[in-house]
Amino acid sequence: MSDGTGLAYLLDRLGAVERGIRDAVVARRAADPNPEDPFRGLYLSDEVVDALLASRREPFPVPVPADGASPGDGRLARLAAAAGLTPLDERLLLVACAPDVDSRFEQFYGYLNDDVTRRRASVGLALRLCGVPEAAARGRARLDPGAPLRSAGLLLVEEPDRPFLSRTLRVPDRVLGHLLGDDRPDPALAPVLGPDDPAEPLLPGVDRLGRAIGAGVRLAYLRERPGGSGLALGAAALHAAGRAALGVDAPRLFTAADAPTVARAVLREALLRGAGIVAGPVDAAVADANASTVDLTGLLDVLAGAPVPVILYGTAGWDPRWSRQPPLHLDALPVPAGHRGELWRAALDGRLPSDVDAAAVTAHFVLAPPAVRRAAEAASLAALSDGTAVGAEHLRRGARSQNAAGLERLARRTEPAVDWTDLVLPTAILGQLRELAARARHRDRVLDEWRMRPGGGRGRGVTGLFAGDSGTGKTMSAEVIAADLGMDLYTVNLATVVDKYVGETEKNLERIFVEAAGVNGVLLFDEADAIFGRRSEVRDAHDRYANIESAYLLQRMESFDGLAILATNLRANLDEAFTRRLDMMIDFPLPDEALRRGLWDRCLGRVMPRDADVDLDFLAAGFELTGGHIRSAAVTAAYLAAEGGRPVTMADAVGGVAREYRKLGRLCLDREFGPYLAMVS
Repeated sequence: MSDGTGLAYLLDRLGAVERGIRDAVVARRAADPNPEDPFRGLYLSDEVVDALLASRREPFPVPVPADGASPGDGRLARLAAAAGLTPLDERLLLVACAPDVDSRFEQFYGYLNDDVTRRRASVGLALRLCGVPEAAARGRARLDPGAPLRSAGLLLVEEPDRPFLSRTLRVPDRVLGHLLGDDRPDPALAPVLGPDDPAEPLLPGVDRLGRAIGAGVRLAYLRERPGGSGLALGAAALHAAGRAALGVDAPRLFTAADAPTVARAVLREALLRGAGIVAGPVDAAVADANASTVDLTGLLDVLAGAPVPVILYGTAGWDPRWSRQPPLHLDALPVPAGHRGELWRAALDGRLPSDVDAAAVTAHFVLAPPAVRRAAEAASLAALSDGTAVGAEHLRRGARSQNAAGLERLARRTEPAVDWTDLVLPTAILGQLRELAARARHRDRVLDEWRMRPGGGRGRGVTGLFAGDSGTGKTMSAEVIAADLGMDLYTVNLATVVDKYVGETEKNLERIFVEAAGVNGVLLFDEADAIFGRRSEVRDAHDRYANIESAYLLQRMESFDGLAILATNLRANLDEAFTRRLDMMIDFPLPDEALRRGLWDRCLGRVMPRDADVDLDFLAAGFELTGGHIRSAAVTAAYLAAEGGRPVTMADAVGGVAREYRKLGRLCLDREFGPYLAMVS
């Protein structure tokens, strides 16, 4: 995008530089003992040396800019104001960029440098063209590494092996392109710059952070709470303060090959755009940097010392060792429940039917604004593949697509394939399961809007205990709850948790809880008594460390923010202190005859052909089996029927039961099998 006024202003100022050079050429010729020498600049004659000895090198006169452009016009003036440049800085920048705008200046500078091979301004020549003696401290100080021109990356002083006055000045291509009207970012920054996120004015804290930036705060740290986005909050606050936002991927920046140079290029880009910097997540970047040789404090100090607002964010607290300059501390909180619908509608941009309430459908998902936008796009793609409008299931699929993959290394992910109709349980148990799902669905209103869990470091999690014999439906119930909420089920693999070495089990559990906090899923601890066991009297070191594990879990479960289900066959083995921290405790009874009949009917299914001789009443009344065993018997019967090429018969069903009895170590008695005992092979 061109800027006509700015270009006119730049050319006008370069015209003043050219007039100064004309005067300098005249002065140079007047002092040249042999101005017509065709080999001048290639050697030093006796006459030239005598002329140098006879006079001092004085500054050239500085002409006044021509009328026609106000000093406040154009990109150069705006850049000077943003970077805190003095008039001398601005003129030095003009002198340095002149050969890149008008090629004649190459010859001018070659002549004035008395060396045709040196076609850029040297430090000494630039100072003299700006009317400053070469030895003047005030002029030389403007070219120090810490001076605005160089610290902001606007001017490079090259050839450090040369004496200071003969070093070459050069303006980076990105700076020159900006001054000429080119707004494309520096290609070298592509790996570290994030996408431009639209401002979300509905986020909590926007007004406060925007006021702080407007009042001159230059460094802030935003701690992300679950569902909050430091990037979105920082961008919105900068927009509120009248600035653009430059998003930076901090882990990539901190581990770049030449991180300090890249950081200065980021600062320069922000200056050119008139933007503030929003960088993070800092805690992840710090972890990456600690694994390398990066000077972390020095790198953060480069950012903190910028003349533009720098907003850092992360999930951990701020460590004072990260920077010598203390930041403003704020929390990045989630979007209020009342505004989530607007966020979804804006992200879907008219693609959401009016009868679909996105906020209600996804109320139990913890999604930051950037994740909502990505989820909305994923939902739109899913709807396109189905050839339908965006619906509730598409929204849930889009929300699930934002789950990080880290938890899958520690737990087994299951996409639920069952629903409430697949559960055959007593009515009271079904009611408790639905209540547990409702707790997860409405916790924002109860815990946040109604403030029913204040203080104490308590999390926003929902935790339930499923207790009952093997096969009574505990795992399947957890899967149904996950399906009802539109979430995935993550079953914790105890092999990845329990470790014989002291302290390692707690570390493994902490990794699971940390990963689960960033995932919208249901976390299932099967055989929970193995790790949530009862504390005992300390008789030796083993008891002591076992109690430490239980104590850690008691604390960690209370601060957990997700949905967790503990399943156990041995409720008595669980520590009583867990009961207060559990939202619900559901006991799964052994099925009675009526439930067993329903289980047989459900497990044999509606698709598999069934012979008319299958007697469900006899199967239910004669065999006291749990739902899990009934399912196994039904699957065995299906295989027997498939092998015989026929529908499932009573003989197949009884054969499946007999095989389950053998696995359980039970005898096949006549009083149980009755007339079907002969069918058992």
